[in-house]
Amino acid sequence: MAEKKNFEDNLKDLEEIVQKLEQGDVPLEQALEEFQKGVSLSNELQKTLENAEKTLAKVMDKDGNETDFERDSANE
Repeated sequence: MAEKKNFEDNLKDLEEIVQKLEQGDVPLEQALEEFQKGVSLSNELQKTLENAEKTLAKVMDKDGNETDFERDSANE
């Protein structure tokens, strides 16, 4: 079974796809496949970022319980 790639590897793959497509010398069928792969990678990267944001938006209280981080509205 293939090992799941990490965020950085997926981002690098997406950047390579974008570069290929920007060059414009890719046959249409391959360009469509690359585009679909890029959309899939983009969605996966977005999910990873959203999960990281949710994790960072939690804090531990003195008893070790996770609670949502609340910003001080005066500092915004």
